[in-house]
This record gives sequence, C-alpha cells and structure tokens, in this order.
Amino acid sequence: MEKLPVVVAIPTKNEAENIVTTVRSVIDHFERVVVVDSDSTDDTRALAKAEGAEVVPYTWDGAYPKKKQWCLEHVYPDTDWLFFLDGDETPSPELLAEIRRIFTPVPGRTVRPAAFDIPLGYWFAGRRLRHGYTIVKRVLLDRTRCRFPEPDDLAAPGMGEQEGHYQPLADPVVRLTAPLEHRDLDPVRTWFERHNRYSDWEAWLEHHPAVREQIRQAKTRQGRLFHRAPLKPLVSFGYAYLYKRGFLDGRAGLDYALAMSFYRWQIGLKTRELRSAAAPDEAPARAASGGGRGGEGR
Repeated sequence: MEKLPVVVAIPTKNEAENIVTTVRSVIDHFERVVVVDSDSTDDTRALAKAEGAEVVPYTWDGAYPKKKQWCLEHVYPDTDWLFFLDGDETPSPELLAEIRRIFTPVPGRTVRPAAFDIPLGYWFAGRRLRHGYTIVKRVLLDRTRCRFPEPDDLAAPGMGEQEGHYQPLADPVVRLTAPLEHRDLDPVRTWFERHNRYSDWEAWLEHHPAVREQIRQAKTRQGRLFHRAPLKPLVSFGYAYLYKRGFLDGRAGLDYALAMSFYRWQIGLKTRELRSAAAPDEAPARAASGGGRGGEGR
C-alpha cells in the first residue's frame, strides 16, 4: 500500500497505556509517524519506537510557540501536510479511506483546503458515545497556511505546554464525515484530573476578558455561541443530554452530560473565587483615587 504524503505528529506525555494502538493505526498509511514526547516517565518512547515510530524529545521553554505550533514548524517541515493525533486516538477505517481519496494523486487535481475538520468518535468511561455533544477537531493541516493563535495567556494556569481549547487558524476549511476515534484506556479519574486543570485556564480567561476575546475569535461557530450563553452548566447538560439526544446512549450518555456540566460548574465557581479574591485589592485603589462620597464632601 502506497503511503500518503502526510506527516503524523503524536504529542505525548506518559501515554504508555495507549500509544501502541495509536501508532499501529497509522504506521502503514502515512509517510512518517513521529511521536513528540515531553519527558515521559513511563515506557511511551520505547513502545512507540518498537512499533516503528520516530521519537522526538520536546521540552517547553515557557513561551510561544507551544507544542503543536512547534510541531508545525519543526517536524519534517518540508512535507506540507501534517496530521495531529493525540496519544489515545486512532483514525477509523472510514476516515483512512476518506483521507486516502483526498491525497491520492489525480492528474489536474490539487488539495486546495488549508485544513480539514474531523469529527471525534468519543469514548467515555469505556463506552462509545453515539449521541450527545459532538466534538470536531481541526487536525489535518497544510502547515504553510495554518497557525495556532498566540493569545496573552502564558500567565494562566492549567494548560502549560499545550495550546488552549481553540482551533488553529486556517482558511478555507472543509469538514470530513468519518470519525477519529478518541478512546482513552486510562481510568476515568484521569479525565477529571485533566478537566480540573483545564477549568483553571478557563476561569483565568473569564477573569481576563481581553484575552478571553482573543480566544473566542479562534473558536468554532458553535464554540462562540456557547461562549456567550448564560447558565452554562444547565445549558451544557440540556444541549448534550436532551437536544442532542445523549439519553440514547443510556447510562454512558448521562454520565458524560453530567461530567461536562460539572466541568462548566467548576469554571464558574473558580471564576467567582478569582473575582472575590481580587475585590479587596480594588477597594483601596478606589479610596486612594478619591472615589466615593467621603472624598467628594471635603
């Protein structure tokens, strides 16, 4: 089988539980498969190499570019197209066939979009979800026409070397139909640990509206609409479980809708905590500026 002229980049840190399946799913289909590893302390690197992947070490320097933009700039940059996979993701057979149709050379035809959005087949607590909230990832990119945003969020907690929850900037973009399977084999507690960190970042953004607006511009239309919604925990649950029929997934659909609603609640609670902590500092500043009735009466 002819390999496609695409570099697969797999950013990892401690993905020994999942990396073998991920590498095996792509190693026979793409020109290069590169694991970009951030100082894993488990067997991620050895397992990836054993399956035929190249391993490139990565250490974040605390500034931009972050990890995925670094991959765009440094992982075989002479190959225009790059396909990002998380360490627990595998392209479905249908997606591989769809990508092969796009990149198989045809006289007189070129691949024109700057990027492709791919729907995620999401697994939660060991169950494949068929309904509910749908995630779409922009992960198949022409690196000459795509770039990740660089918002002023380096002081924010929660994300570290990872880009935040926004898409790379690209135009035009085409959405594919077949799914990328996101099947995390780690215990469900790791999902909550990750989202606890992510909610730190989201809450920091709520407390810094100028940076929040920078990121809003880089989100999908669905993401921008939800960004403005009030009562986000309730809206999140109603949208995923009722409107998008998450109830058809049985207990797994309920668990995931509740987990996402809890994530939104965490963000709101942490945002209120940040605002409360900042409020005492604002009062002396107002007094020093002569604000309030006491200053005006003298």
